[in-house]
Amino acid sequence: MFLTIITFILVLGLLVFAHELGHFISAKKMGMKVDEFGFGYPPRIWGWRHPKSGTIYSINWIPVGGFVRIKGESGEFKHDRDSFSAKAAWRRFIVLVAGVVMNIVLAAGLLSIGFMIGLPSAIDENTPPSAIVKEEQLIIMRVMDGSPAAEAKVTAGDALVSIDGKIFETSEAAREYIGERAAAGIDLTLQKESGDYYDARIMSRFIPEADMVGIGVGIVKTGIVSYPPHIAVGQGISATWLLTGEITKAFGGIIHGLLTTGQAGVDISGPVGIAVMSGEFAQMGFVYLLQFMAILSINLAIINILPLPALDGGRILFLIIEKIRRRPVSEKVEGVIHTIGFALLMLIVVVVTYQDFARYGGRMWEGIKGLFGA
Repeated sequence: MFLTIITFILVLGLLVFAHELGHFISAKKMGMKVDEFGFGYPPRIWGWRHPKSGTIYSINWIPVGGFVRIKGESGEFKHDRDSFSAKAAWRRFIVLVAGVVMNIVLAAGLLSIGFMIGLPSAIDENTPPSAIVKEEQLIIMRVMDGSPAAEAKVTAGDALVSIDGKIFETSEAAREYIGERAAAGIDLTLQKESGDYYDARIMSRFIPEADMVGIGVGIVKTGIVSYPPHIAVGQGISATWLLTGEITKAFGGIIHGLLTTGQAGVDISGPVGIAVMSGEFAQMGFVYLLQFMAILSINLAIINILPLPALDGGRILFLIIEKIRRRPVSEKVEGVIHTIGFALLMLIVVVVTYQDFARYGGRMWEGIKGLFGA
């Protein structure tokens, strides 16, 4: 439990701090005065005012992330040249989008470091020849609901050790064997992530949802993949690009589901879920935690760019409206909209946190009892 708490603080702190650092650097470059750049959230422990810029650099009691206070960011001081509100729209846009850009850059940096050390990755014909691969294994990537594999309690993430006692080197060979023999029944030996082995006897049949005959599993070959430093950076950037696209599609699916059916279609985790998963990934190993942090950083970037009140994307939307109307939206109106938006976001956080407690509460309670020796 102690590891979970510390890891959660470090993970979320780094992601939010990087986001705010993007706003801070860009505001300085755009000629805006930054009133305060804080590590953590108030109340303040210690602060130092820069004698020339007047910026206060502070350390605060709540050690999660940080914040930036830019002069005139709420619309005041429009006649002061160093105010956010006095600057051209393109300068304000750069400052608003800089936090999102910094989170993407952070993700690319984390994945680049991960590829230098070695990251768990899928291995196929597109894997570069410069890749150094260790700990190769076949993994059950997906199990279809209602399929023979699901009925046999096979779960995604299990390692496929053998089929009918035979060990396969490639996922293509394993799929071909299953296609040829599963109608008569095959015996799978699998290994859980916990290390426990189990056997499953499965026969293929017609699966209506997929309109095909099979056992209902997706198999992929994985391993710990590393690269020389100069290649690892390129792989980190490429992986960030691909992940950003996939996560964006996932968010699109969530939004579409909410608008059409009122349901997200996938499980959404809030602070409690992220805290639990952070601790679990930390226990799995440093490279797994790096990968998890990179994915979280991309998620934070995409969420913040959504055109919703109280988020960077919402403020960018008002900036676009200002350019179309040739005059800014009333400060009072924009302030009310952002306040309402923030309240709704907090309500969503409360609901998701409640769901997290229902889902992860048992694991958290066991951690608390272990922490206090109960």
